[in-house]
Amino acid sequence: MASVAAEYLPILLFLGVALALSTSFVFSPMLVARLTGAHKPYPDKLAEYECGFPAFEDPRSQFDVRFYLVAILFIIFDLEAAFLFPWGVSLGEIGIAGWASMMIFLAELALGFIYAWKKGALEWE
Repeated sequence: MASVAAEYLPILLFLGVALALSTSFVFSPMLVARLTGAHKPYPDKLAEYECGFPAFEDPRSQFDVRFYLVAILFIIFDLEAAFLFPWGVSLGEIGIAGWASMMIFLAELALGFIYAWKKGALEWE
C-alpha cells in the first residue's frame, strides 16, 4: 500500500505546484493593482475601445453587422495563410488531387471575401 502511494507522490506534487502557480498568477496581479491604486476606475478607463460599443450595457443588445463581416475577413486571411504554406511545401507529394482540393478551398475563401466586400466590410466610416 505504501509503495502505491509513493508512486502517486510526484503527480500530487506536480498538481500542488501547478495549483499554487496558477493561483498566484491569478491573484497576484489583483493584489498588486490594489496596492498600487491601479484599480480605481475613472471615465477614461471605462470607455469603450477596440469593439466600438459601450462595455456595460444590456448583454442582449444587437451588434452591428460590420463586426461579423470583419470576423469573416479575419477567418478568410487567417485560414489562407495557415493552409497555403504547408500545401505548397507538400504539393509534390499530394499530386493533382491535393491541388484540386486546394483550388476548391481557395474558391470558397474567395466567395467569402466577395460576400464581405459586397456587404461593405472594407468600407470604414
